[in-house]
Amino acid sequence: MSCTKKDNATLLSPDNSLRVSISVSDSGALYYTTYRNDQAVMKPSKLGLIREDGDFSTGLSLLGTSETELVKDAYDMLHGKKQHFTYEANKKVYHFENNKHQKLDVIFQVSNDGVAFRYLFPESSNEIKKVNKEITSFYFSDSTRAWIQPRAKAKSGWNAANPSYEEHYLKDTAAYTLGISETGWIFPALFREGENWMLLSETAPDRDYCASRLLRGEHAGEFVIGFPEESESFPGGPVYPQAKLPWQTPWRIIVIGSLKTVVESTLGTDLAKPATDTNTAYIKPGRASWSWVSLKDDSTIYSVQKKFIDYAAKMGWEYCLIDANWDTTIGYDKVKELADYASLKKVGIILWYNSAGSWNTVPYHPRNLLLTKESREKEFSRITAMGIKGIKVDFFGGDGQSMIAYYQDLIEDAARYKLLVNCHGSTLPRGLQRTYPNLISMEAVKGMEYVTFDQPDGDQQPSHCAMLPFTRNVFDPMDFTPVYLSELAYVKRRTTNAFELALAVLFHSGVQHYAEKPEGMFATPEYVQQIMRDIPVSWEETKFIDGYPGKYVVLARKAKGVWYIAGINGEPSPRKLSLALPFLKSKTGAIITEGDNNRSFSEKEFTISESGAFDITVSGNGGFVMVVK
Repeated sequence: MSCTKKDNATLLSPDNSLRVSISVSDSGALYYTTYRNDQAVMKPSKLGLIREDGDFSTGLSLLGTSETELVKDAYDMLHGKKQHFTYEANKKVYHFENNKHQKLDVIFQVSNDGVAFRYLFPESSNEIKKVNKEITSFYFSDSTRAWIQPRAKAKSGWNAANPSYEEHYLKDTAAYTLGISETGWIFPALFREGENWMLLSETAPDRDYCASRLLRGEHAGEFVIGFPEESESFPGGPVYPQAKLPWQTPWRIIVIGSLKTVVESTLGTDLAKPATDTNTAYIKPGRASWSWVSLKDDSTIYSVQKKFIDYAAKMGWEYCLIDANWDTTIGYDKVKELADYASLKKVGIILWYNSAGSWNTVPYHPRNLLLTKESREKEFSRITAMGIKGIKVDFFGGDGQSMIAYYQDLIEDAARYKLLVNCHGSTLPRGLQRTYPNLISMEAVKGMEYVTFDQPDGDQQPSHCAMLPFTRNVFDPMDFTPVYLSELAYVKRRTTNAFELALAVLFHSGVQHYAEKPEGMFATPEYVQQIMRDIPVSWEETKFIDGYPGKYVVLARKAKGVWYIAGINGEPSPRKLSLALPFLKSKTGAIITEGDNNRSFSEKEFTISESGAFDITVSGNGGFVMVVK
């Protein structure tokens, strides 16, 4: 394989640690190879697409390349693992044409933490063009290990509600053993080759492209971009990508480096489209009380919701979520009464909606009120007048282009009525929270509700939670609904209460819906209640301290001058850790761990050594939270 000029075939990161090389085979097929410190982290992997009117996967010739350009960006976000973001990368555009003289640009940007690329059809045409297939691949060596989540088949599961990105991860699996799969795997997907960790994802599909998944490629260890199943569309809309020219695809992202590099990376938002709506004063990140996860359907009644509003007010939380069927079990007029009552207590109300048209048979309601712009605006106008602050929209229909457009239409219309949006039964955010700041969270995770359903999910919770800071929650807000301290009706919870408390720090979401009910919260020591009042959802800084996917994780997050260091042990045996905290050397603080048993707490003061070292033994399936002011 060769390029016209070897020097034009290579692009380095600003610090020269990462490199990508582009090559063209004798048949005109495109390949890229990524390197870290001059070591290849993947085998040569394919580039290209097949459009209905032209093949851009073979027969390509290189017309030329752009000069290397240093790209810089700086931006702020209202919630997430950081407040101030900076991005710097070297950019190069490779210009190709196929045998029909149709043009394709491949745009690469290499930052110090990863490689990103996208395709651009640069010509102009008012005719709709359709992409039938992406050839893009990620080809790993036989020694590569994978931490990856299988994707559920569309229209499967309870009331045909899949896919909703709610499966357990395969952990530390040989990548080459992952065989042909009809449904494939979802983003983000984590891989390890020797000392090199790689996180694959994408950002951010617009209305003119679908969201994608990973499928098994031609070779063992090779994964290719796969489009959604045919049923994953908004009724009457397209599944596969189609648009007029010029037209560009979402970014394909490969974070490359240590585990610290992966966990601290912000590539998923760095490459997302910036927000254009500057009217964000109404967007208030915060915490919410929520009855459904602990009390289920029967709790959506006036008296219980009033009690949960009082709960939020006493905890100093900003919101209370009223879940499904409220339109009949409470009614619009009485919900307005609740909203007025909550407002007096400085609590905002979030209301649940079923997104569904014909794509599932979920019976929960209100249903079908958000399907058309006219209906959405009528409903948004009505609930805004009632004083409602946000909506939770559930049970979406997949990843087709028209469904991705539906997400964005819904979020944009909500913004005009100053409504926050949380999507459940949903796809991955893929950086949309930067584009639309009122998108405060999305589910796309097997969250706490599943632990309440059956024992196998309860058994896997410790390890599952120890996966998420390395995968799902790296870039995007995640509505896991953490912190359950009471006993469950039908499932024996495997986690300690200190483990549950740590999740309030480890997981980030623009609104954190806490699972614990008031009786359980107010039965805890006052210092536990106080930390649950204090822990924010908007962080200024996040540091990866220690961990291994599916086994354990320790993160440090800073807000308003206070550091919170939280850790969980995802395994049943105690784990001894020596934490390196040089940014807190000689500091004193308080640490909360387990007490005499797994359902109790203990608090004590500590001092970090002059070197910044701090030793701790974390109980099996246990956790801790340290606070340094």
